[in-house]
Amino acid sequence: MHSSSECPHHHGSERCAICGGKFGLIRHYSWRTALCSSRCLDQFRARRERDRRWLFRFQAYEEDGRNLRSEFAASMV
Repeated sequence: MHSSSECPHHHGSERCAICGGKFGLIRHYSWRTALCSSRCLDQFRARRERDRRWLFRFQAYEEDGRNLRSEFAASMV
């Protein structure tokens, strides 16, 4: 029998991605991320939603910045 570190298909997902706790009888998954409880699943989903909102605001800010720069450049001509 070989050790788990020698196995080429060993992924290292032996702990929860949120709290680092060990898995029990049930694993919860979201976006291929293994989580130990429904509480960690809720935290993971909330974190993804916060990240999505931040990215949307960042993209809107960048778009506003480009519009302002182009208006400024047009007014200088």
